[in-house]
Amino acid sequence: MASLRSFNPRAPSFPRPLTTVDVVLFAVQDDGLKVLLVRRPDGAAEPFAGRWALPGGFVNVDVDASLLDCALRKLREKTGAITPYLEQLGSWGNATRDPRGWSATHCFYALVPAPSVDLQRSANATEVGWFDADAALRKRLAFDHAELLAAALARLRSKVEYTSLPAFLIEEPFTLPALQHVYEVVLGRPVDKSAFRKRMLDGGFMEEAGMRAAEAGQLGRPAMTYRLRDRSQAALFPRTFNARGADDMG
Repeated sequence: MASLRSFNPRAPSFPRPLTTVDVVLFAVQDDGLKVLLVRRPDGAAEPFAGRWALPGGFVNVDVDASLLDCALRKLREKTGAITPYLEQLGSWGNATRDPRGWSATHCFYALVPAPSVDLQRSANATEVGWFDADAALRKRLAFDHAELLAAALARLRSKVEYTSLPAFLIEEPFTLPALQHVYEVVLGRPVDKSAFRKRMLDGGFMEEAGMRAAEAGQLGRPAMTYRLRDRSQAALFPRTFNARGADDMG
């Protein structure tokens, strides 16, 4: 790949901060909201050696045309994960977050159906694994990654109240009961079945994908399955789930 750098005769001569990208990758697995962490390599020269951390790394100006490109590359290289949904969360930077020097990181959060991820680890990640998202906050994560994770959790749970984001956490095609379960896992509370169904069907972000095959001994009509109409963005709802209580979302 050709270098993205071009000659600039007026390039600044002052020291530049370290620039990294970190990704908070969420999945719903075993009835819980999980986050993907990588264990940093051991060694005296490694900052936070052996600690668990979010996947990420330095921006490579020769290959990364944007922060988004860097986030996708780091996620793929360090974990093998390819996400259907990635959103920039924010930026953090100061002189103390990285012992190697003044550092700024640009954090993204991503959603993925857990069964679709075949975890891999890179040469500089000794382990890769899923952790309960709330429990991960209590771990001694590397750098300021606990702060980044807390911000990503707050953003996700806030947006779940008024968007179709949880649909990116479930494999297609899916049933409405399965989607409701994912919503409840992320929100940490039950929602009313009939009101949930009305909101999802009125949202216009799904299309029918056919009836699910009946299982042996199953009583009643097989459930309808659905797919997303647009996988590039989440649908917005006019009210939050808790605007008038969990039992009245209409």
